[in-house]
Amino acid sequence: MLTLFIFCVQCSMSNLAYGQGKWADKARQAVFSVVTYGADGKMLGTGNGFFVSEDGVALSDYALFKGAVRAEIVNTDGKRLQVQEIMGANEMYDVLKFKVALNGQKAAALTVAPNAPTTGATIYLLPYSTQKNTALTQGKVKEVSRVSGTYQYYTLDLPLQDKMVSCPLMDANGQVFALAQQNSDDTDKSTCYAIDARYAMAQEINALSLNDGSLSGIGIKKALPDIEEQALVTLYMASTSTSKEGYAMLLDDFVAKFPNSSDGYIRRANNTLGISLDEASLAKAEADIDKALEVAEDKAEAHYDRASLIYNYQLTNPENVYKDWTYDKALSEVREALAGNSLPAYSQLEADILFAMQRYAEAYEAIEKVNESPLASAATWYSAAHCKEMMQAPADEILALMDKCVGTFTPPYTEAAAPYLLERARMYADAEKYRPALQDYEEYYKAVNGKVNDQFFYLRGQCAMHAKAFQRALDDFTEAVELNPDELTYRAELAVVNMRVGRNEEAVRVLDEAIAKDADYAELYRLKGLALLQQKKNKNARAAFNKAKELGDPQVDALIEKYFN
Repeated sequence: MLTLFIFCVQCSMSNLAYGQGKWADKARQAVFSVVTYGADGKMLGTGNGFFVSEDGVALSDYALFKGAVRAEIVNTDGKRLQVQEIMGANEMYDVLKFKVALNGQKAAALTVAPNAPTTGATIYLLPYSTQKNTALTQGKVKEVSRVSGTYQYYTLDLPLQDKMVSCPLMDANGQVFALAQQNSDDTDKSTCYAIDARYAMAQEINALSLNDGSLSGIGIKKALPDIEEQALVTLYMASTSTSKEGYAMLLDDFVAKFPNSSDGYIRRANNTLGISLDEASLAKAEADIDKALEVAEDKAEAHYDRASLIYNYQLTNPENVYKDWTYDKALSEVREALAGNSLPAYSQLEADILFAMQRYAEAYEAIEKVNESPLASAATWYSAAHCKEMMQAPADEILALMDKCVGTFTPPYTEAAAPYLLERARMYADAEKYRPALQDYEEYYKAVNGKVNDQFFYLRGQCAMHAKAFQRALDDFTEAVELNPDELTYRAELAVVNMRVGRNEEAVRVLDEAIAKDADYAELYRLKGLALLQQKKNKNARAAFNKAKELGDPQVDALIEKYFN
């Protein structure tokens, strides 16, 4: 009986070993070595990983990749393959999901176990090796705890060497259930730990991953989210946080991942033109906007995007027309969009294009449609006023539109309202309505917290002089001179205001300072002559007029005739 029992045990062990060998030889091909490199090109670290899908998705430990800008794997055949992109990471549990560039080949991949082994179950560590007969390391599940609700963290009765970190842990069926992890307790060599492979597989990129500290700690390219809407958000965020070249690579990935999304082609076309305007780039952009129209579900939106791209190109490169990329072409495209869907945004673009074509009456009609919609804003009311201005409409019509423009803001005004206040001030001044113009200049000054330049003081000073607010004019021209002492126009205006208030001696002093800077400025001598006349210094005045005449002042002859002949 004892002999029979020993024979049965031996048969059972032989069958088990045969079962392990059957899956182990195949599974071993899925395990590989990983080499990571830093920004200096030097090797950063080495470790292990394994494939979990035939298309190159793999798992390893996060610590190995932290700080890396490049990584490659070495498979069991000794072949080196590049890590293509990072697909997800968790620094706390030291797991990383990534994809390897297989160059059209398929990977030998492990199957992830759907169920976790229980306490006491026999498990096996599958090491990386280029040798086909490498033995498995056998152990048992000592303890199972929960991670993130549905996943497992394992304590294993299994000795672990450093070179075994991130190797796959297999159940008796040859399915991977966990990744071996570094043991932080050096005193206990017989116990190791492992994180659920399903948890590592669950790591993914989403729309907010650009702000994920774990992912940003790795310089290798990140994958796009699998959901198109999230991938578009990623593109939007990356457009302001990455280089144009890096963004171009991301756009290529988006187009490859979502080939039927017109957004990808339009964004790539715009980015291409932002990098280069050579013939090859223009041709590539043209191919992309044509493809966008081809695949678009919303043809109207695609026509709008095409119109916008062509308009912006022509607006910034008027001297270098590419094929039929003209304002006429842009107008044709946006009108195709409007024929499909009369959205206010499309009318806005139509107005912009017509304005650039100097077809101001039509541009006004287009912008009126926008102003009749919820899309009306300070900018659109200003556009309407500007159209009217270019049409040389009555000042009251122009100013009525500017009132609606400024009326979209509530006092006290902020910097958002400042440009429109400045424009309305200019338009009031052009209409010789100096008091309201001066009021707008005052509001502008407050809106920008007094952060103005010499040109502002010059413009407000002119307005104040016409409004007979002479002290304001004196103060403003004085400020303008202090901010830009070399602009003699400011000194001339300051002298004129001084003369208007009877301060002729001060006017002469200001003019002499200006003449000291430029002795050939004819107008300065004419103004000095007028100031001297007011002081009854006729001889000196005549000398100043003669100097102005010598320098070619066209207005001084009439003054000489009036006062000295």
